[in-house]
Amino acid sequence: MDTNTYSAPEAALLHDSRTRQAFGTVRNSITVYGALGGAALLAVVAVAVDGHLVNTFMWVRAVLLPVVAVLVHRLAGSAARGSRRAFERLSALTLIMPIAIVGVDLIPGVCPRWYAAMQVVCMLPVVRAAFAVRGSALRAAFPKAR
Repeated sequence: MDTNTYSAPEAALLHDSRTRQAFGTVRNSITVYGALGGAALLAVVAVAVDGHLVNTFMWVRAVLLPVVAVLVHRLAGSAARGSRRAFERLSALTLIMPIAIVGVDLIPGVCPRWYAAMQVVCMLPVVRAAFAVRGSALRAAFPKAR
């Protein structure tokens, strides 16, 4: 269990309307990412059922991304309740995930173009979440540790 000690101003910032709205944006973005990830999984299944080639990379990625969405959504919930550790992890993941996922898809021969394009679309909500996490409301609620 994460324990947090906040000064009165920091604790009050967690209940500020701008902070709640920013966390709402993050949660909504991660939910959309999960739905798009689920749609990507269904697309891979449909392509495989239709008899087209679906490699192991595509299967693994298609299954893992919706699972990761659930975990990231839980991190966002913990961060919204005041967990600095969850906030820092959320901040790191929303920055790293789009770069890593799109970067790997750009390696020639790893996956078809349609799949890479679908992964880019899946990452757009994560980019939106990354901007919200780095916005002024959440930076104020979670100031840098001294």
